[in-house]
Amino acid sequence: MPETVGGVQVLEFRLEDRKYCIDIAHVDEIVDKDELTPLPNSEPRVEGVMDLRGITTTIINPKKVLDLEETETGERVVVLESDDDEKGNVGWLIDAVNQVVSIDTDEVDESVESGSVRGIVRQDDDFVVWVKPEEINN
Repeated sequence: MPETVGGVQVLEFRLEDRKYCIDIAHVDEIVDKDELTPLPNSEPRVEGVMDLRGITTTIINPKKVLDLEETETGERVVVLESDDDEKGNVGWLIDAVNQVVSIDTDEVDESVESGSVRGIVRQDDDFVVWVKPEEINN
């Protein structure tokens, strides 16, 4: 697919029966979920921590931030790029990775923008919600 003017690549993933995406520039890697160690007294969105090649990675459940009902437990983790060494690595617990697609940012409907949502991407007869990683992580 040729790169368009104003085009950006996004990682499309699934939470429950809905599609979401984030700018691929935020993604470090995608791994299978390993054993999580719960953190006492942590925020509800924090599922725990996981050892990722010797680095403690905080695992966040975006379903709790996006107020989705949980019917299945995510088995994949999208590890995000970290600018802040003191905060450490952060990963999102997701249900499935769909694909990396190139979208034209001019075609993103930003009228629905909110705290954690950047906009909506139309895809065939479907909507993909473009989320802001900084809002889900904080």
